[in-house]
Amino acid sequence: MPGIEYKDYYKILGVDKSASQEEIKKRFRNLARTYHPDKVQGDGKAAAEEKFKEVAEAYEVLGDPDKRKEYDELGQQWEQVRHARTGGGSHGFRHQSPNFEYHFDGTGFSDFFEQFFGGSHHGFQTRNPGFEESSSMRGQDIEAEIMITLEEALNGSTRHVSLVKVDQTTGQEKAHSYKVRIPKGIGEGQRLRVSRQGYAGYGSGEPGDLYLRARFAKHPDFRVKGSDLYTEIELFPWEAVLGTCVTIATLDGSVRLKVPPETSAQKTFRIRDKGLPSTNGSRGHLLVETRIKLPISTTLSQREAWQELRDTYPLT
Repeated sequence: MPGIEYKDYYKILGVDKSASQEEIKKRFRNLARTYHPDKVQGDGKAAAEEKFKEVAEAYEVLGDPDKRKEYDELGQQWEQVRHARTGGGSHGFRHQSPNFEYHFDGTGFSDFFEQFFGGSHHGFQTRNPGFEESSSMRGQDIEAEIMITLEEALNGSTRHVSLVKVDQTTGQEKAHSYKVRIPKGIGEGQRLRVSRQGYAGYGSGEPGDLYLRARFAKHPDFRVKGSDLYTEIELFPWEAVLGTCVTIATLDGSVRLKVPPETSAQKTFRIRDKGLPSTNGSRGHLLVETRIKLPISTTLSQREAWQELRDTYPLT
């Protein structure tokens, strides 16, 4: 098992380290739309899914100013941190366990992310000084995060996850594979339990459990708030003034939205039952927020038309 590899999230997104948050967001959206699992079919689907997870992980860090700052600071001292955590060896992080390290595959997050940004905590079995060999103690649980797409949250899915246990003394590896069911309507932060797959117990104590905590992958088109989804549309000034009809993408198809005349910026339209499933079985809504898009360049005749509009528009 190789040691934990440093992830260059700037390189993954294809942006400079000086890139603004808006540039990072724009780049993520372009890449996520290209590699989204629902967009690619055929022989390239598996490779696209892996690329999407890599891009989503990078944006999970760089798209958050606090995590980005922490990541930039880590990058400057990565070799020292790796040396301190591994004792200078080639193995991965020890998690302060005296003999073993654990690696996940299939969760959508790399070992690097889990160590520094996952927020997961791994339990480690330790003996108390007065512990008797004849006593029994339940093994502690293992927890990690699993990346869930919004489409999986809507429809449910089955994922294959593997856990590799590496003996730090002998280097021997033991792999376990699990089929994990993602239930329809799973919420962010909800834990999926894989029974008796945690640390072994002592004596007659039963093993602990493996928990996978759901974290929604960032979506290029939607933001999540509870069971509601939020998206944005851009209107040209004349569309906002005169009204128009626009096509809105949802998680399960497209719908037409009628924008009435004299629609202002930051107006919110609600499309019912196009959000995520809620705890009571109903669906949330899709909230569509308007933005006004100005023309990038104008011809002389167009500028004259805007000037005429300015001069004839009543100020009161």
